[in-house]
Amino acid sequence: MEHYHRFFGVYAILYEEHRGLVVIKKNAGPYLNRYDLPGGSLESGEPLEHALVREVKEETDLTVKKAKQIGTTSFIYPWQYLDFNMNQHIAVFYEVERVSGGLTKTPLQFPGQDSLGSLFVPLDLLTEQNSSPLVLKAKEYLLHNKHFDTVDCHFSQWKVLTKLF
Repeated sequence: MEHYHRFFGVYAILYEEHRGLVVIKKNAGPYLNRYDLPGGSLESGEPLEHALVREVKEETDLTVKKAKQIGTTSFIYPWQYLDFNMNQHIAVFYEVERVSGGLTKTPLQFPGQDSLGSLFVPLDLLTEQNSSPLVLKAKEYLLHNKHFDTVDCHFSQWKVLTKLF
């Protein structure tokens, strides 16, 4: 019997044509040791866009100045966590149009921080083997004339990587 863990978060697509997509090096959760998008969960009562700005700042040291919501979808896959055997990750995506500041290679570490650092990665180097489903969704969006497909993404298998970074 399937028992679902659900996670809801907001995520930033920050892309520069000559540098690539801004990703974080994930150090926790089902995307451990993969590239992931900057973003995460909301604090109690926090508006979506405020959570996006806070999470991007915490994980990359960039300050979001302008962003637009482009769509919501979920990623469903097997994952053993506590007494759950499935995960449904519900994600609201934002295209970030303007930021200030510079990427940090080593963000401030605190309880709950799941980023080991941020960097630009060219789209052709982001693969199923090294990226979270969120990164792959952002890549698809960027490569398909910025069309966001809201259909839920189902994975019959999901493997947490043991080492990438």
